[in-house]
Amino acid sequence: MLTPASRRRDFPALDSMTYLNTAAESIPPLCVGEALQTYWQDKLCGMRGRDAHFKQVEACREVAARMIRLQPGEVSFCSCSSEAYNLLATALNLQPSDEVVVTNLDFPAGATPWLTAATRPQTRVWQARNGELQVDDLVPLLNARTQLVQVSLVSFYSGHRLAWAPFRDAVRRLAPNALISVDVTQALGRVVLDCVDADCLISSTHKWTLAVHGGCIVGIPERAATRLTTHAGGWFHLRNAFEADRFQRADMKAGAASFSVGMPNFAAIYALNAALRYVEGVGVEAISKQADPLVAEVHAGLVELGLKPLAPAQPTNPTGILAFLHPDTAAIHAALEREKIHVMHHAGRIRIAVAGYNTAEDVGRLLAGLAGALK
Repeated sequence: MLTPASRRRDFPALDSMTYLNTAAESIPPLCVGEALQTYWQDKLCGMRGRDAHFKQVEACREVAARMIRLQPGEVSFCSCSSEAYNLLATALNLQPSDEVVVTNLDFPAGATPWLTAATRPQTRVWQARNGELQVDDLVPLLNARTQLVQVSLVSFYSGHRLAWAPFRDAVRRLAPNALISVDVTQALGRVVLDCVDADCLISSTHKWTLAVHGGCIVGIPERAATRLTTHAGGWFHLRNAFEADRFQRADMKAGAASFSVGMPNFAAIYALNAALRYVEGVGVEAISKQADPLVAEVHAGLVELGLKPLAPAQPTNPTGILAFLHPDTAAIHAALEREKIHVMHHAGRIRIAVAGYNTAEDVGRLLAGLAGALK
């Protein structure tokens, strides 16, 4: 990932394209494919294969806990971030008098469960200003009725990174009853996390963690476990799933364990275990150190081309994402695709993602391609 030789060895698919779309889908290293083959071989053992399956779950829990700086007992898995947030909503069981704060830079998975609840709380939106979430704009939204503040550490939309400490301090001071939930999908595996004192951390697994679909990491520290225990049906999250009293009561495991309501997606767990260990072996700090200067180069290049990045330059706290608006994004995207330069375009927005496997040559091809498309 950090040298031409290791990049070629671990990511051979990158030899044929310039891939700058990890914020949507990663290119997994070959070890992830090997892990999926191991799952297949274990699965061929039938019921006996479950011993290996559950060993993978515990191994994945261990490495995931290290990555988000929690204890293994504070980490579990479900199928996707949307499932995690809907389970979070069952745990909170909010009422019309309660308030939730979300941001207009959040992904829908974290922002919409409060709008679809049978009993809807009042939802307040923290609006970005000049591309940034500023704590001064959050302060008027916080009060004793605030039960949850939901944010993304890094915005999927623009790449803006939340200034964590001032945000956290404002919530703890002004909303004493509020839990803080943070989506780290666009951060985990790409930037060093500084939000580990949140009450709930949620991450999809098919982006910067370099794994596949069908997984989601849920981290809930022990201090928040009682309040953040889901009220969903199922069996895997129950202590008494097969006990004599199972039809009289459901005794749920507390906190993160309650988010694993059914049989784990073992294939996704095998892949995630391999991917996280690969990222851990390279080192998130090393990934950031290599990729962050490329992000700065892309930002400067966009400005030079007359394009305005949606988030301000973040030299001291960069992320892997840059984005801009343009009336002809479809044409720009098509021109880049013809050159095998892969970025995301949606609703008038082009989004560029710079990962640890990207190179200065990738950035040069991108900026040259954009210059040609804009003529």
